[in-house]
Amino acid sequence: MTHPAPLSGTTVLSAQHLVMRFGGITATDNVSLELKKGARHALIGPNGAGKTTLINLLTGVLQPTEGRIVLEGEDITALAPHQRVRRGMVRTFQINQLFDALTPLQTLALTVSQHLGLGARWWQPLGRSREVSQRCEALLAQFHLTEVMNQPTRVLAYGKRRLLEIAIALACEPRVLLLDEPVAGVPAGEREELLQTVAALPADVSILLIEHDMDLVFSFASFMTVLVNGALLTEGVPEQIANDPRVKAVYLGHGEEAQHG
Repeated sequence: MTHPAPLSGTTVLSAQHLVMRFGGITATDNVSLELKKGARHALIGPNGAGKTTLINLLTGVLQPTEGRIVLEGEDITALAPHQRVRRGMVRTFQINQLFDALTPLQTLALTVSQHLGLGARWWQPLGRSREVSQRCEALLAQFHLTEVMNQPTRVLAYGKRRLLEIAIALACEPRVLLLDEPVAGVPAGEREELLQTVAALPADVSILLIEHDMDLVFSFASFMTVLVNGALLTEGVPEQIANDPRVKAVYLGHGEEAQHG
């Protein structure tokens, strides 16, 4: 598939000169990044490039040593992770432990209820809240989870668990979605459904994809940022990145990490 390059337009998320030091180690070295409205933006780089640290900075898990983060014109550098979620920036997260005993329906009912401010009332029969019920039904259908909606999450196929992770994120109605390695660990036979679902995510949601799978990156992204050793190596449209000799050198130098690192 092809995507128009978001070379212009409104910036919804901006990282400005971010530095993250752990003792004498600089994990993020003066990184700046702009996510445009409606973007399909990929963040790539070999192992140790600093991708995870950067995402942890953007989401508030870590506080930067230097620099700032701006979401829709508001400086959110000092905000806690849950405050960033309330402002519309959501990251897919691991559900393996948190929601293991719940079914997809219960999990989404909990998430939707909290998002709507209903709090602990999520456990009541879904029929009590038509809005929660309809939203859950729509998410279950969108993410191909209707058939397994009453099964405990722990027994789901791994691909379905990853779909549920993304459904949870979408239940928060994000304007900015950080899609964190959606196909990592998913068996080949379950990947196609996941890839199609990722491709069909709402156009008005601005997405920053962190991914090692280059096939997914190049089919999904309209703009790419390459990190190496905690610093920004280059960025541009996929064709520019694919033909950049510096990018080729980095990935060739890391062998298999170009695909898996």
